[in-house]
Amino acid sequence: MALLACLAAQGQSGDFAGSWYSQPIADRIAGTMRRPDMDEQLDDINRFEAMLVNEGALVLKFWFHLSKDGQKTRLKALEKDPRTAWRVTKQSYERLKTYDKLQEVAGHVLRVSNTAHAPWIIVEGTDDEYRSLTVGRIVLDAMRKRVAQEKRQFVPVAPPLIHAIDQKNVLSELDLTQKLAKKDYERDLAKYQGRLSELVRDPRFVEKHSLVLVFEGSDAAGKGGSIRRIGASMDARQYQVVPIAAPTEEERAQPYLWRFWRHLPRTGRVGIFDRSWYGRVLVERVEGFCAEADWLRAYAEINDFEHQLVNAGAVVIKFWLQISADEQLRRFKEREATEFKRFKITDEDWRNREKWDEYVSAVCDMVDRTSTGLAPWTLVEANDKNFARVKILKTVCERFEAALKYFTWK
Repeated sequence: MALLACLAAQGQSGDFAGSWYSQPIADRIAGTMRRPDMDEQLDDINRFEAMLVNEGALVLKFWFHLSKDGQKTRLKALEKDPRTAWRVTKQSYERLKTYDKLQEVAGHVLRVSNTAHAPWIIVEGTDDEYRSLTVGRIVLDAMRKRVAQEKRQFVPVAPPLIHAIDQKNVLSELDLTQKLAKKDYERDLAKYQGRLSELVRDPRFVEKHSLVLVFEGSDAAGKGGSIRRIGASMDARQYQVVPIAAPTEEERAQPYLWRFWRHLPRTGRVGIFDRSWYGRVLVERVEGFCAEADWLRAYAEINDFEHQLVNAGAVVIKFWLQISADEQLRRFKEREATEFKRFKITDEDWRNREKWDEYVSAVCDMVDRTSTGLAPWTLVEANDKNFARVKILKTVCERFEAALKYFTWK
């Protein structure tokens, strides 16, 4: 994940001396990674590179080949020159001993990850001038071709959308009449806030994991209030709330998921996303802010992204807060009539309300395609704020505990 934050923006180039391939190759040579595990990582890398290409990046991958004798000769020449002797260490010769293993592992990596959208280019590395000139010409030719290329047409990489013939969906079947009495709410709120406070101080979490909470929902569904109840159970230094709005110019120049990668919490910390990467398949889809091919491929890219988070030790918990159209109208009017709440209601909220059915359709597709075993969605009946807040806190605690047990067992 650390390399992802270093990706070049539009109009710029980025050179990686070593890349997302380095660690799997090193682990396989050292014997700490099994072949099936490496193949799984390579499959993730292939999809990641496909995403970069679909975002407009030109991906060129070079493998510099040097024979075993050539490597020995290169090391000895570097040692003899006082200006370069420092570059040769004991580890350099230790790596030379694993040359044959490297060729075996690298050969497999190059075969599996040599794709049409990001092929490998093998360059003979014995002669410095030949190597530099060859790479330079390939890069220049590739850039010229890309500049001359007409706008590319992307084929959606997702199955077509299917609409239910009975007019029922995951949102219409929610029981929005569920309520929680004030006395029960205060009791349960204290119970689960205390439980969450203990969980974020658990050594298993602090030393090895992070927590990512994603909040999406209808306008005025109560995301902010629920987030504040979660924050109240933690030390302010343990968590960060990341509010997501329209992307900045800097963010537009990067691959779509970049603006979220940069805010992921480190080990022992909690990241709370008030809206998230799901904007691509919700507001951007409904409002036409991106092409159909872009939001259709986003489902698979988001699933890959979240699975990578979980594989890296993050606990990912996602909530959709749903209210009825009538309840939303009541809350909108209340915000307009209450001076200290008036800032919460905008013309955009009223425009979004006019597209209620389109957003319902988008949400149902989102839940269907991105509720996975590692990062499932929790749908929250939010007409009653007390009920919604307790359900969210309870779910966080239960999923959090289950995840810590899973990671311990794993």
